[in-house]
Amino acid sequence: MIETITLSKTATYGDQPEVLGPLRRVNFIFGTNGTGKTTISRVIADGAGYVQCGVSWKDGRPLRALVYNRDFVERNFGGSELKGVFTLGEKQVKAQEEIKAKKEEADGYKEKVANLKKTLEGDDGASGKQGDLTQLEATFQEHCWGAYGKHKERLSQAFEGFRNSKKDFKAKALLEAGSNKSSTVPLDELHKRAETIFGKALTEVAVVPDVSFALLLGYETAPIIKTRVIGKEDVNIAEMIKKLGNSDWVREGRSYYEANEGYCPFCQQKTDEAFEKSLSEYFNESFERDSKAIALLLDNYKTEAARALQDLREILEAPSKFLDVEKFRGERDLLEAKLRLNAQQLIKKSKEPSQLFELESVVNIATVIEGLIAEANKKVAQHNALVKNIGKEKAKLVSEVWKHLVDVDLGAVYAEYKTKKAELEGAIKSIEGRMESFSQEARTREAAIRELEKQTTSVKPTIDAVNSLLASFGFHGFALAMADDGKSYKLVREDKSDAKQTLSEGEKTFVTFLYFYHLLKGSDTESGINTDRVVVFDDPVSSLDSEILFIVGSLIKKVFDEARSGPSLIKQVFVLTHNVYFHKEVSFNNTRPGKALKDETFWVVRKPAKYSKLEPHDTNPIQTSYELLWSEVKNPNPSLLTIQNVMRRILENYFKFFGGVDPREICIKLPGKDQLICNSLLSWVNDGSHYAQDDINVSMDQGVVQSYLKVFHLIFKLSEHEAHYKMMMGNAYVELEDFAPAGTRAPVAEEVPIA
Repeated sequence: MIETITLSKTATYGDQPEVLGPLRRVNFIFGTNGTGKTTISRVIADGAGYVQCGVSWKDGRPLRALVYNRDFVERNFGGSELKGVFTLGEKQVKAQEEIKAKKEEADGYKEKVANLKKTLEGDDGASGKQGDLTQLEATFQEHCWGAYGKHKERLSQAFEGFRNSKKDFKAKALLEAGSNKSSTVPLDELHKRAETIFGKALTEVAVVPDVSFALLLGYETAPIIKTRVIGKEDVNIAEMIKKLGNSDWVREGRSYYEANEGYCPFCQQKTDEAFEKSLSEYFNESFERDSKAIALLLDNYKTEAARALQDLREILEAPSKFLDVEKFRGERDLLEAKLRLNAQQLIKKSKEPSQLFELESVVNIATVIEGLIAEANKKVAQHNALVKNIGKEKAKLVSEVWKHLVDVDLGAVYAEYKTKKAELEGAIKSIEGRMESFSQEARTREAAIRELEKQTTSVKPTIDAVNSLLASFGFHGFALAMADDGKSYKLVREDKSDAKQTLSEGEKTFVTFLYFYHLLKGSDTESGINTDRVVVFDDPVSSLDSEILFIVGSLIKKVFDEARSGPSLIKQVFVLTHNVYFHKEVSFNNTRPGKALKDETFWVVRKPAKYSKLEPHDTNPIQTSYELLWSEVKNPNPSLLTIQNVMRRILENYFKFFGGVDPREICIKLPGKDQLICNSLLSWVNDGSHYAQDDINVSMDQGVVQSYLKVFHLIFKLSEHEAHYKMMMGNAYVELEDFAPAGTRAPVAEEVPIA
């Protein structure tokens, strides 16, 4: 198995070696034409012929390399004959006589199959028993659709989901005929119930959220509201304060006394320490604690009042249709007024803690509001229960309508259809069973013939296998035949004339691929059949139709399976292609978790400038051809040779088919140099022709490429499609510098170099 391939100083590879590795059992290599893919296949085929390159084999043991590329095609179509593919077999004495007898038996069984097929399908392939069954199904389908026509005006909703397709309606009718257990209801009763149940649609509504008043009601009865908060009574000043009843006045004036540094704020006389001490002791710790309790109550009351009012406001912003909104709003307004009054009372209490206050209770208002919500929710529950029940009634009505259709409208027709269908299906099954039995007998004889042929000659099985594939894929104009030497093949027409020189490119490619595919199982010499090997497919789908492309992909996938199995002679596979669709087909694997499997690698061969570069990828790098073009634009080192055409192809794909953009309206907005570039990029609008200036060759260096990329961006911006540009560029997106249309900014001094 190959571990790494080093490429340098060969074809498009430069002095700096490019390394393909580490490699695994299955390796996918994608690259556009001219990037250096075939060089890789040639180095694998003949490593000794490329002294500047190297192939590193596991354990230093080279394996036989079977390489399908254009060299293989030219080599095998260079002469008049193809080398035979030798496979293992043994000769037996009476093989030819046995083959002849088996052939006659197989032909007899095939004739029986052909006669039965005529009975089954008719001479035209559309009559016979199967044609009768098809006609029976079509007739019954029209009966079903006719029955629907009788009811579509008044019971149309019962058939919802099946009203736009005769085929679907018939399938539903058959399902109901076999499974509907509803009773058969008179049509007039169905009509009456449909008027109610299929009337204006009802939907469930949300309940009105509850509003809690528990905390507010608790605050109303807080003991601190009815408590006189006064100072300590056993100090000297207490008797006077008590006599005058001016505790709140003294408390308020204390702040002025402290600010006046011990002087009375009224008489302006200096007080002694005893007075100051007495004043401080009067407003003791108990007094301060009660004062704080009043302040906390005020804060809590305001917060809870705001919360309750907000809950009520949200209910009124989207009121339930079952809520008495006017009464609810009136109670809310009354509650808000009382809560505001109570808050004012608490503010007074905080300023005059020695006074007694009482809050207005909102318990009655809260009770009314809670009652309104409860009544609304009761109606909501009743409504929702009704909606749910209507759903059940609707389902019941739908079932009974179908029951009436299949029993009353289609009863006799369905019974006749069911009987005839059973008869036809029974006959068809019997014929198909006999056909399969005869076919199996024929296959058994043919298998015996193939075994005998293997014993007759070692190269004959490949002829049969290739011809079988050619015929099954529609290539009937030529076939592989044994050459005169008994060890080679030749391509012949039905009249046995030579076909090799008259094959189309697609035929030539496909037959060569099939030859190579069978060569993988043997050898083109009588020795070497059991040697381990490495297999390379280099662009195997050139000149092939799309349907053959998938066939080739399927065959290559079988090679993958062999390579991944332990006892196979195929130890490693390489697939190189420039065809996006073939790459996606051949690399598809529904077991791949996203990243490459442990036994496979993905590579992209690029040629950003003069030399080819190899890029490894952890995941399959190829998505679509359009995304592939954008990946070249996003590349920080785009190919100087291809970037212009890449941008043209993107513009053609996007604007021509999706944008409907007039390029002249874009280009005239740009100054001279940018206008020239714009016209060059948009030359596709003339369906292949070019403007005169498009024939001018612009020498492409890195600076000119950046000018092209800027104008490419401007085309999307000026056509108001920059959102698509930004999406496709992804993380590589860069904002344009300020841009002014032609005629609004100074001319650019630098001109595009012209070759």
